Amino acid sequence: MNAAKRAEIFRRLCAANPAPTTELEYATTFQLLVAVILSAQATDTSVNLATRKLFADAPTPQAMLALGEAGLAEYIKRIGLFSTKARNVTATCRQLIERHGGEVPRDRAALEALPGVGRKTANVVLNTAFGEPTIAVDTHIFRVANRTKLASGKTPLAVELKLLKSVPDDYKRDAHHWLILHGRYICKARKPECPRCVIADLCEFKDKTR
Repeated sequence: MNAAKRAEIFRRLCAANPAPTTELEYATTFQLLVAVILSAQATDTSVNLATRKLFADAPTPQAMLALGEAGLAEYIKRIGLFSTKARNVTATCRQLIERHGGEVPRDRAALEALPGVGRKTANVVLNTAFGEPTIAVDTHIFRVANRTKLASGKTPLAVELKLLKSVPDDYKRDAHHWLILHGRYICKARKPECPRCVIADLCEFKDKTR
């Protein structure tokens, strides 16, 4: 795929949704971090259902740590892997308080040092909370990038690095959100909705649906 086609893809995605953002609900950077940790192998809808009450009752690292691991688990028990996530979030709260004054660090290495935070989660926080031009490659973005030939790669990291190299600078900050929403609602895993797709004529997927 050439540079002109990539630019046109993002121009159209931007025109269709000029201000994309995450569908996770949060009021602070800390709450975004927790929501993203909880969203691993879970839907944003299920996370939002759990965090509405959780964030109301425990909006800060101090308050969430005070719940204890078992107390936190009660709020998130309908989310997949809730026991592991409760342990990680509790440990993350403790580390934020002890090492960062209760604030979420604006630094990749410091973010990835938090329990339950990997590269993808760090990218989401850096992008959504701090406006960094990072691209968090989840299953939706991995699929869209490979299917359209926007950025082919065998691993999420390979796709991320290709996207960072090939997405025009003007679109890089919001590229993550456009691609994840496109994968979630249009370029679906089982059957992409090509007739509804605003970039169908630019996409290089051979088996388009009709």
